[in-house]
Amino acid sequence: MNIIVAVDSNWAIGNKDELLVRIPGDHKNFREMTTGKVVILGRKTLSTFPQGLPLKNRTNIVMSHDPEYSVKDAIVVRSVEELLEEVKKYDTQDVFVIGGGTIYKQLLPFCDTAHITKIDYSYEADTYFPNLDEDPEWEIETDSDEQTYFDLTYRFVKYVRKK
Repeated sequence: MNIIVAVDSNWAIGNKDELLVRIPGDHKNFREMTTGKVVILGRKTLSTFPQGLPLKNRTNIVMSHDPEYSVKDAIVVRSVEELLEEVKKYDTQDVFVIGGGTIYKQLLPFCDTAHITKIDYSYEADTYFPNLDEDPEWEIETDSDEQTYFDLTYRFVKYVRKK
């Protein structure tokens, strides 16, 4: 499975249930990578989407412990075990974990590729992604040229789990 996330220079990903920053180039990259694929997300992350609706042109799998929770046009799973059983139906290269923080931490051990947008700025934050640069299990496979959005610089870094 893949993970896709944007992090700041401290590996922060969010503050008060919101993204730290919205960068059109990052959103374009996200769309290109996940359209036609499977995305896994938590209930709180889904609630931040426009009208709280699943992403179009993707199979959305939402994780929620609430037994009453359901979402039109999405598959709802109640546990990591149930999720892992569900994703067996798909090519693992087509499965992307898209957040939020709790979901990332729960599912990182099951992922072998991480697509990280690294933003060269430090934001006020309350949610963090594990620092893969400090994790000996991960190594950088590709690192894009620096991108710019107004005064922000960022790059797309692909990490892979060492065999």
